[in-house]
Amino acid sequence: MRQQFEEHPEIDPDDPLVVIQAAAETGQVSDLETYLAQFQASPTGIIPIKTPDRLVMIKVQTIVSVEIQANLLCLYTTGETVQTRDTLRHFMQRLPGTTFVQVSKHGLLNLDHLRSLEDSFSGNMTAILANQVKADVSRKYVKNLMQRLGI
Repeated sequence: MRQQFEEHPEIDPDDPLVVIQAAAETGQVSDLETYLAQFQASPTGIIPIKTPDRLVMIKVQTIVSVEIQANLLCLYTTGETVQTRDTLRHFMQRLPGTTFVQVSKHGLLNLDHLRSLEDSFSGNMTAILANQVKADVSRKYVKNLMQRLGI
């Protein structure tokens, strides 16, 4: 990855514009977008989640996996499952750190809770996480996951 700085006096110095240029939108581009979105986020380690009847404070390190099920965002933590009406993309932007990786169009997992990976159908994989939570890894996202694991 190359970097280049260009000075533009018309841009507000307190609100820089970052443009990512690439041949295609790859996992590395997505990771960079996520990193930039989190750059100014306060690293409190807690994310407030609005449910239909309350506001729940979730410690980020307790989140095992996240997936969309029937228009609800389901957060599987080490202690409970929390459902909210949010998009996966918006939730990913709220996450601090880089321990989360998208593994399908509808899910992501916390690498700190990953126990093992098993082969599944047609190039897909199944991730076994803490508390015996399972997550499907789409073949489209397997390469990115392996890169994040250093394999």
